[in-house]
Amino acid sequence: MDRLAGFKYGEVARRLRKLSWTYDRPGPGSHEIWRHAGTGRKVTLPHHARDMAAGTLRAILREAGIDVDEFLNS
Repeated sequence: MDRLAGFKYGEVARRLRKLSWTYDRPGPGSHEIWRHAGTGRKVTLPHHARDMAAGTLRAILREAGIDVDEFLNS
């Protein structure tokens, strides 16, 4: 099983906040745009009730420049 499987939106948002990411604005549909204050990077985060797909979360982390281990240890 993938280490990134089984994360819900709330858990992903909590970990992103710990890594200095903040909610910026609504995105298209049921998505949100999050921004990092230090780097100015932006990522689009889906806001769904179901678990986030491991591949989707991996793509978000890659776009944000966050290492998987750093995310899991936050």
